[in-house]
Amino acid sequence: MLYLKKIGTIKYFTVAKTVSVCLVLLIFSGILFISCNQFSSNNSTSKSYQKVIDSAEHIYDSGKLLTAVNYLSSETAKYTNLDLLQKFEYFNFNCNYYFHAVKDNNESMAYADSMLNLFNTPEKKLKYMSKYSSAFFYKGDILFEEKKYNEAYHYYYQGMLMASKSLNDCTISDYSYRMGMITYKQEHYRLAASNFQNSSKETESCDFTFRSFYRRQELLNNTGLSYSKINEADSAMMFYDKALAYINTNAFRFKVRQDLIDVARGVVYGNKADLYIKQNNFSIAKRLLKKSSEINLRKGNDNLDAQLSEMKLAHIYFQTYELDSLYNLLNVVKKQLDTVKNQAAEADWNFMMASYLIKKNKPETALDFYIKYDALKDSVDLKNKALKDADITQQIRQLEKDHEVVNLKKDNQVQDLYLRVAAIFGVMLLIIIFLIFFTWQRSRKNIKILGGLNHQINNQNASLEKALNELKLSSHEKDRILRTVAHDLRNPIGGIASLTLAMADDDYNDEQKEMINLIRETSNNSLELINEILEITNTGISQSNKELIEINSLLAKSVELLRFKAAEKRQEIKLELLSAPKELLISREKIWRVISNLISNAIKFSPAGAVIFVAITDFEKDVQISVKDNGIGIPENIRNKVFNTFTEAKRPGTAGEKSFGLGLSISKQIIENHNGKIWFENNENANGTTFYVRLPKLLMDR
Repeated sequence: MLYLKKIGTIKYFTVAKTVSVCLVLLIFSGILFISCNQFSSNNSTSKSYQKVIDSAEHIYDSGKLLTAVNYLSSETAKYTNLDLLQKFEYFNFNCNYYFHAVKDNNESMAYADSMLNLFNTPEKKLKYMSKYSSAFFYKGDILFEEKKYNEAYHYYYQGMLMASKSLNDCTISDYSYRMGMITYKQEHYRLAASNFQNSSKETESCDFTFRSFYRRQELLNNTGLSYSKINEADSAMMFYDKALAYINTNAFRFKVRQDLIDVARGVVYGNKADLYIKQNNFSIAKRLLKKSSEINLRKGNDNLDAQLSEMKLAHIYFQTYELDSLYNLLNVVKKQLDTVKNQAAEADWNFMMASYLIKKNKPETALDFYIKYDALKDSVDLKNKALKDADITQQIRQLEKDHEVVNLKKDNQVQDLYLRVAAIFGVMLLIIIFLIFFTWQRSRKNIKILGGLNHQINNQNASLEKALNELKLSSHEKDRILRTVAHDLRNPIGGIASLTLAMADDDYNDEQKEMINLIRETSNNSLELINEILEITNTGISQSNKELIEINSLLAKSVELLRFKAAEKRQEIKLELLSAPKELLISREKIWRVISNLISNAIKFSPAGAVIFVAITDFEKDVQISVKDNGIGIPENIRNKVFNTFTEAKRPGTAGEKSFGLGLSISKQIIENHNGKIWFENNENANGTTFYVRLPKLLMDR
């Protein structure tokens, strides 16, 4: 069988030993002293935290999994300045625990996402490419376990791209290994053998640790198993022998892991026995299967593999007509299956029991076991059907094409700019040539005048081109400056807001507290403005990640989140949803932003105690969301300015709330990016305004 047993968490972080030589000069002595002490402190933290990781792994490998996780969490809480690699180590440890031990995909997915979120800048992605690619692999594993195969392949491929950029064969070997496992499960055995062999060669570049040793022997064994499945017995036997020789040669290096090394031997013994069974060499096969099951039946070893080896032995007993031995073995395996569930072994057990009863002339009793066998086998086949039906080769080709298209688009953007400029000049040149030819036909005397006009046109074209380029550069520079300023202001202003929040609990007099509250309110308003500036400068360049979203659910969640805000003004939000669920192809985050902005405005501009109506209506080609308030309304003289960026139409709310004039501009950009429409109407015979958003159903077919 393919060996999938978890062998402990993966070490990726090693503490670099560096030597710092400080040449002390009188005028720089204070600065150098601080620098050396800072380095010493960071180096000390790295070493001490690595000891924590090592201790946690030792506890984990001893079988005390939950104790190891709790120990690591409690010790990590004592550190306040962990660097990116140390955080990665912590998230990785927990991700492995929840994925392999607890089988909790949701929790392990949270840690996988945390690993990916560590690389939140291009600089970090370039500096830590191997770790970044590993995070993609971990998330792909979880998605694969959830049978989200297309998404899993996407993350595997992204991880491979990053590993290829880092030129790290060790990390690339993780990709080849996963492709081998997938193609084996899809029964593409020759392709699986090729992937396993590639991964085995790539692991030669890895540091020699227990993990790399264990992976290498597993790859050799899996290669042999793949060849065995396509009846290439000589190749299979060669790789099985290589696996055992590799294990025996290096086992002395890992004396504390002898239990896992024995498990590896046991798995190879069981796989090797298959070859002897096909050759009808039952004596050697029985000896190997007994050795295999004896090893893996031990507590903590691979009991599932042991059960499969025992069932192979049962087939030999049946073929050699050792019915008493067969019956005794089936009884032993039955007791094991009652405690260690193994659907494949259980199906085979029912088949062998039925076969035994047929030999004993009990066909009616045998029929019940055949029925159970068919049901179990169908269940196993059904679980594997989706994976077998998925064409991974086609998926990888498509991902490669998509990647190539992305690169081509980037190249074409520059080429497109050159082509447009060339086209403009080409058109101008044609016009000039035509004018020259036409004028020459009429009169040669005008050639001199035409030459002067031509020179003037060229100068004007150059000036126009220069002006256009400067305008484009100015626009980009404006956005860049806005983003830079907003980003640089957000941290200090956020710090001020946090500091005043902490100061509010201290013992100050009323006047001081009023000043503190004023500073906090001003800081929060400033942060809100900064966030809106960042949003408006990013909205124009960012691409929406659209997916099928149930619009009733999204609208209901948005309303629930804002009921508390409405309650502060004793307002009530009434919601009317569609009678049946309706999915739209939209960006959840962007549309949520629009809905929340419209409801927040309704709250802001409605008086205390007012009722706000939110409804969604289904039309033939689209759905319409409406937000109706009973507020101050929108005067006629500013109706055309409401959706402008930094609009002059901004007004304070009924309780003095700040407005920045950005929210509706952002909303309009988002809705238009979804091929939708947003507008408003003043309520007839009443105060207030109703805002409408229409999103087309046609988006779902695109």
